[in-house]
Amino acid sequence: MELVEEIYKLTAKMPKSETYGLSIQMRRAAISIPSNIAEGYRRQSQGAYHQFLLIANGSAAELETQLELVKRLPHTFHLDTTKANELLLEVLKMLNVLIRKVQGRK
Repeated sequence: MELVEEIYKLTAKMPKSETYGLSIQMRRAAISIPSNIAEGYRRQSQGAYHQFLLIANGSAAELETQLELVKRLPHTFHLDTTKANELLLEVLKMLNVLIRKVQGRK
């Protein structure tokens, strides 16, 4: 959830021309991570939970790519992505642990 908040803060600073471009993609990818974790957990099936964790992991990979694009286009964005990258790395580590644990229980 903290990652989503950070992405919203970051994208709010983007140029208005990105309102329907990279900004919305980053927000959707970020929101998708906790949403898929929660939905998978509520399915009350290890298989479904595992699948939704993999989807969340895919969304995290999308966000990772999008943050890299922001870094590679400093003349367009002028944004410091350090905190978002740190939070994303933490989320990726947690997801990997969860995926391994759930995979072992299937």
